[in-house]
Amino acid sequence: MTTSTASTSSSGDTARDEFERYFAEKLWALIPVLYRTEDAETSESPGVLRALVDVIAEQAAALRRSQDRLWDDQFVELCEDWVIPYLGDLVGTRMVSALNSRGRRADVAKTIYYRRRAGTVALLEELIGDITGWDGAVVEMFRRLARTRHGLDPAPGGQAGRLSGTMPGGWADLRRPRAAELAGSAWDEYQHTPDVRRFAGGVHGRHGIFRVAFHLFRTEAYAVSGVMPHDVGDGQSFTFDPSGRSVPLFTPRARADSWSDWTPPREWDLPAPIPCRLLAEVAFAVSERLVRSLEADGLSATAAASLRRLLDERFTSERRFRETLAAMPGGSELVDPAVYDDLRAFALVDDCGRSVLLDRALAVTIDGDAVGALDVVATDLSPWTTGASAGVAIDAELGRLRFLDGPPDAAPLVHYHYGAFAEIGAGTYDRREGLAVDYLSVPTDERRLEFTELANTGAAQIEDSATYSPIADKLRVLDLTVQAANGERPYLLMRTNWVLNAGDHHNAQATLNGLWLGSDGDAVTLRARRRRGGQLHVGDYERVTIRSCTLDPGDIGDPATLSAPIPAVPLVIDCRVELLEIDRSIVGPIRTTARGFIEQLVITDSIVQSLDPVIPAIALTDGEVKLERVTVLGGLDVHRLHASEALITGRADVTDTQRGCFRFSAAPAGSRVPAPYQSVELTDVVALFVTERFGQPGYAVLSDAAPAALHRGAENGSEIGAHSAMLAPIKLDSLRAKVEEYMPFGLVPLFIQES
Repeated sequence: MTTSTASTSSSGDTARDEFERYFAEKLWALIPVLYRTEDAETSESPGVLRALVDVIAEQAAALRRSQDRLWDDQFVELCEDWVIPYLGDLVGTRMVSALNSRGRRADVAKTIYYRRRAGTVALLEELIGDITGWDGAVVEMFRRLARTRHGLDPAPGGQAGRLSGTMPGGWADLRRPRAAELAGSAWDEYQHTPDVRRFAGGVHGRHGIFRVAFHLFRTEAYAVSGVMPHDVGDGQSFTFDPSGRSVPLFTPRARADSWSDWTPPREWDLPAPIPCRLLAEVAFAVSERLVRSLEADGLSATAAASLRRLLDERFTSERRFRETLAAMPGGSELVDPAVYDDLRAFALVDDCGRSVLLDRALAVTIDGDAVGALDVVATDLSPWTTGASAGVAIDAELGRLRFLDGPPDAAPLVHYHYGAFAEIGAGTYDRREGLAVDYLSVPTDERRLEFTELANTGAAQIEDSATYSPIADKLRVLDLTVQAANGERPYLLMRTNWVLNAGDHHNAQATLNGLWLGSDGDAVTLRARRRRGGQLHVGDYERVTIRSCTLDPGDIGDPATLSAPIPAVPLVIDCRVELLEIDRSIVGPIRTTARGFIEQLVITDSIVQSLDPVIPAIALTDGEVKLERVTVLGGLDVHRLHASEALITGRADVTDTQRGCFRFSAAPAGSRVPAPYQSVELTDVVALFVTERFGQPGYAVLSDAAPAALHRGAENGSEIGAHSAMLAPIKLDSLRAKVEEYMPFGLVPLFIQES
C-alpha cells in the first residue's frame, strides 16, 4: 500500500494520509487467521478484536505523524501549536494567551528581534500588527505638549503641521480650520497643556510626559471592483453601495511590508473612513522637469522663467496656484487652458490626499476611462446638491457621487473600499475553503441570472461584483450550489419570483455562498410552490446551507441625508427542511408559515436582525434552534433552544425550557430561556452597539458603553455575540502584556479604539 508522509497542519486538522487504515491493515495481517476468523464468527461480541486493532492503529498513526513533524517542530513557523511554549522557553519570552495562536507564534519567532529594538516607536507599532493583526499608530504624547521655546532651541524646520502649520510646542494656527478635524486623532497637529487626570477611554487624561498613545484601527478595509452604483432616480446621482445605502468609503492599508523601512504612518496609510477634507486636499509643486516639458511644447521663455521662480514653493490650494501664475510675467500664457490644464495635471504632487486616494482607494470609470483626479470635486452631498458646476462630485463620508455635467454617456462603474470588523456576510474576503471546485460560470453579458445551462445537480458561479436582476427560476433541484467567485460580492436584486423548486426530490440540497440578496420588499421563501413577489421558492429539502451571504436586513432610511428606506429580506420557510445551516452570514427575520417546518436550525458566527420590534428576529413554532456566536438584533420566539455565546437584544421566549441550554449568553430581563448558565441579564439595550445599521463599519460591534460582562462574557473570555471568534479582548490583553514588556520603563500606555 502506498503511504503518504503528509501530517497534521499547524491548525490541528488531520491530513488525508489514511495512516489509520494503513496501520490497521498491517496489524490485522500480523494476527493469525484463526483469531481473525473467530473474531468475525463469534455470536456474543463480533468484531471486538478488530475494534481493538483499530484503536491501536489510531495511536500508531498519531505517532507516525508526530515523527514526520519532528523536523518541522524545530521551527516556529512550521511547528504545531503545542510546541510554541517550549520554543518560547528557549528564548525566555513571556507567553501570551494560548487562544491568540497567531500572536503567540509571532512573539516567539521575533523575541530576539524585539529585544534589540525595545523601546522604539517603530517596534511598538510593529507589536500591534504582530500580536493582534490590527493596524495602529503610536504617539509619544510629550511631543504634543505646548511650551515656550527657548532661544537656544534648534529651529523646528519641516516639523510644522501639514494642515495647520503649527510648530512643535507652539500655538495653533486657527486660520486653517481643517486641521481641527484631526484634533484628538493619531495625526493631531495642535499642542496641548498637560492633563493629569486618569485616562478612562475619552479625551481626558491623554496628554502628559509619561504617556504613550496606541491608536488602534481594528476595522479592515476590503476592496470591491466593478460595482454598478445605485441610481437614486435622476441619472446623475448615485451611491457607491449597490443597494442604495450611504456608507463611508475607506482607505486601504498602505504600510511598508518591511519594518526596517518604518516611517510614521500618514493619514491615508491606515484603514479608516475617508473624510471629505482628505479627498479635497490638493497640492501643487513646479519641477524643473515640468518646465522643460512645457518649453518643448512651445512655452515662451518669459513664462518658463516665471515658473522657475516657483520651484521651491508648494501650493495647497488650486485657487492660490492659479492666482499666483496669473500675477507673474507671462501669466496670461500660463493660465491659458491649453497650457494650464497640462500644468496643473503634472504639478499635482503625489503625496496629497486627492492623488493618493484616487490612485488606490477609489475610482469612477465611464466606458473604461477613469475620472481624473482634477475632475473630482470633494464635497458634502447629504442634500444631493453642491455649489460646484462641473466635474464629478464625490462625498466619501456618505459614499455618494454626482455627475455635475449631466448624466454620463454610459453606465458608470466604481471601485472602492468598504469597512468591516469581521468577515461576516457577503464580502470580498477569502472564501476559498467553502467554494465548490467544479462549477459553471454564469454568463454576465446582460446582468441576468438565467441558469439555462446548469443541470439540476451542479454549481453556478458568479464571476464579478456587479448587480444582477432579474433572476431566472430553477426547477427540479437535486443538489444545487449558487456561489460568488472568491474575492467578489455580487448583488442580486429580486424583482420577480426566484424559484428553486425541488419538485419530487425529497432529499434535495441547496447551497448559497457569498451572495448579497436584496428585494423590493418581498421575502426569501423556502417553499414548494410559487408565490407572487420577489421571493426565493424551493421545495422540500434535506439540507439548505447559507454561507457567507447577506439577506439584506433592511434600513429605516435617514431624512437628514435624504436616504430612502430599504426593505428587509426575511427568510420564510413554507416547506419541510431537515437542516438549515446559516454560517458567517447576515440575515433578516427568520420564520415559518403554517405549512413550514424546520427540524434543526443551526446558526454560527452570524447576525440576525429584525427592524420591526413587533416581529421577532427568529420565530419557529417547532424544531430545534442552535445558536453559536450569534448576535440577534430583535426578539426570539422558538420551540427549543441551544445557545452558546449568543447575544439577544429583544425578549427571548422559548417554549420547551426542559431541554436545551442558554450558556455564556445574554438576553433582556423577563426572557424565558432554558437552563441559563453563566449568562447575562440585560437591563438596557440602547447603547450596546456602535451602530445597528447594516452597511456601517461598526455594525453590531459592541460599543465601549456596553457592559463589561458582554465584552468578557464568552466561555473563553472573549465577547458575547457574532464577533466572539475575533477574540478582540483577548488580543488586546496580549498587546498590553507585550507593550509592558518592551516599552521604556516608567511610561503609561493608552489604548484608543479609532475604528
